[in-house]
Amino acid sequence: MTQGRFPQFETIATQLDDGVLTATLNRPDRLNAFNTQMMKDLLAFYDAVDDEDAVGCVIVTGAGRGFCAGADLGGGGGTFASGGSSRDASERPPTPRDGGGRVTLRSYDCKKPVIAAINGPAVGVGATMTLPMDIRLASEKAKFGFVFARRGIVPEACSSWFLPRVVGIAKAMEWVATGRVFGPDEAKEGGLVSQVLAPDALLPKAREIAREIVDNTSRVSVALARQMMWKMLGAVHPMEAHRVDSQAIHYMGSGADAREGVESFLEKRAPQFSLRVSRDLPDFFPWWEDPPFEE
Repeated sequence: MTQGRFPQFETIATQLDDGVLTATLNRPDRLNAFNTQMMKDLLAFYDAVDDEDAVGCVIVTGAGRGFCAGADLGGGGGTFASGGSSRDASERPPTPRDGGGRVTLRSYDCKKPVIAAINGPAVGVGATMTLPMDIRLASEKAKFGFVFARRGIVPEACSSWFLPRVVGIAKAMEWVATGRVFGPDEAKEGGLVSQVLAPDALLPKAREIAREIVDNTSRVSVALARQMMWKMLGAVHPMEAHRVDSQAIHYMGSGADAREGVESFLEKRAPQFSLRVSRDLPDFFPWWEDPPFEE
């Protein structure tokens, strides 16, 4: 296995192993609580992920016994006075942008698949930051809480959009209205995570899934499919999907990866896909327009 290094950040430790990039939220003394520096690091991290062809899949986990305990409450009662989980003090629009929302929007647009390996408490923004991740796995020691109403605030990080789409409106409102902390079995039953694993099995399972993606699929196919799936959650009619599907299948079907995918299958060998996300996405990508924050 070839090991490599990825850009390092103040609050995130990274390790790249043969296409699988593990990002570890790294403030263990604060249970990896989210602060302004972590917001900046995560934004820069996702930018770097998109730009690096050596990365085929991302795993996000936490250092120590927590995944992310939510916003860092070290500021006391005024923690949320500036708005949201955290923000960049240099930005002063009429309405300060929620830092957690900036991170989830960037994760939502990521060109690589993202797996959350939730090793411990994931509360507040620690839970909502995982919602745009594609696969969520939980340790038996994980805990979850959408605790905003218990802190006198409201759901953030775009979770009013993501959470009902992930688990349904009834379960989303139950968790948000009560603000209670719940365990991994309830999270699995509600559809928030797909598997609950023993602590020492969590990362191996995440790596197994990541390895299957990296070793067997076209990275451009996965990049397009990821955005097709996520962006169509807001479509008003299936015709919107049909238009994009038609463009994408025509583009990919006439390319080198489609030929290799078919030939490797017929020849019963592992595929060697050659297209790269950095240079081979179609001209129509992106096909959507992100709305501005300020109207």
